[in-house]
Amino acid sequence: MKIVVNGEAAEIRAATLSELLGELGYAEAIVATALNGAMVRKAKRNDTPIAEGDRVEILAPMQGG
Repeated sequence: MKIVVNGEAAEIRAATLSELLGELGYAEAIVATALNGAMVRKAKRNDTPIAEGDRVEILAPMQGG
């Protein structure tokens, strides 16, 4: 299905947010996620379905100074 990930069009097979993170290589990463503008906690990712046209944001913490 076609969705938008971090502002870029993507063709994915995942059915849930958790599966999407695995598909994109973020399975073990510490990230924050949002689906259609709403934050999704890690505990809810397995139960959060993804649908055609959804917008997903994946944010990783960065250190800097």
